[in-house]
Amino acid sequence: MNFAEFAPDYIRSIAPYQPGKPISELARELGLDEANIIKLASNENPLGISPLAKQAIADAMAEAALYPDGNAFELKQVICAKFGVSAAQIVPGNGSNDVLEIAARAFLAPGVEAVYSQHAFAVYPLVTQATGASGISVPAKNFGHDLHEMRAAVTTKTRVLFIANPNNPTGTLLEKLALHDFLRDLPEHVLVVLDEAYDEYLPDDKKSDSIAWLREFDNLIVTRTLSKAYGLAGLRVGFALAHPAVADMMNRVRQPFNVNSLAQAAAIAALKDDDFVRRSRDLNDAGMRQITDGLSQLGLRYIPSFGNFVSFYVANAAAVNQKLLQRGVIVRPIFAYEMPDWLRVSIGLPQENARFLEAMQAILAEGN
Repeated sequence: MNFAEFAPDYIRSIAPYQPGKPISELARELGLDEANIIKLASNENPLGISPLAKQAIADAMAEAALYPDGNAFELKQVICAKFGVSAAQIVPGNGSNDVLEIAARAFLAPGVEAVYSQHAFAVYPLVTQATGASGISVPAKNFGHDLHEMRAAVTTKTRVLFIANPNNPTGTLLEKLALHDFLRDLPEHVLVVLDEAYDEYLPDDKKSDSIAWLREFDNLIVTRTLSKAYGLAGLRVGFALAHPAVADMMNRVRQPFNVNSLAQAAAIAALKDDDFVRRSRDLNDAGMRQITDGLSQLGLRYIPSFGNFVSFYVANAAAVNQKLLQRGVIVRPIFAYEMPDWLRVSIGLPQENARFLEAMQAILAEGN
């Protein structure tokens, strides 16, 4: 019996999300020494984890045999203090991917629509399709969100509209006044999920006032993650902020223990470690200059980025990616984002950035 036939058509047709290749997998595939492989594929923090978070994990190990606080009370208190919101507005998540899926499960269903941009985060169409809703992909403008066309795509069937700001994988950023005007122009029946996974990398003058906008727009959901600047990618912690009525619906479909005890302890400490986030941003700023200057010297076109990564154009991208892998350098192909001739490289430590650029120079010199 083919049990796959029991699944709905919209589930059977899902193409699973492809994460960045792990170091261990490349070592197995090509027989390389793991110690000589660098991974610049998943936008991870090259500084690692906050020392405060590391200590918090060690302290929390004593209670690892117990179930975590399903309501994440202490974590919510820290989020309330840091962002000026109430506990009733918070939806904790197993990474921000989790809260994106929770939003889709709570508000999407067969017969309604979600709107998102071309070249935007691959999870948006995935979580939409998993609910049986219809996904509307709006053509990008200069590799970023075309707000005018996204507004035009909204119909009476639209329930959720996803925006990544900064956008992954292109790194583009919407101007905050334009974004605010866009929110004001939307009908109230459309929930806007504003995905700000890379917000901590922005200079202060580029940040939107999204948290304050929650008081103005009942249909706004802001999502954040601790996987990037906070360095907790392996522990999976994120959260959504929304109107209490919206958060209530999301919490009804949220799994009760979706953020484990060690992750909660680490997140509480990490959110208090502003110095670590500042150092992460400073390192990223310097690394971004190193990478983009190097790409320019190699004659490679790139998309100016506001994240901790940059996407660049190269002929025969698939072949170049394979040659990078053979040299022990993992970057991210973005074929699935309708960008077959582009690769995305995360900002790493100075020596990792230099090794990537040296590898690219060698590959281009030999012809790809």
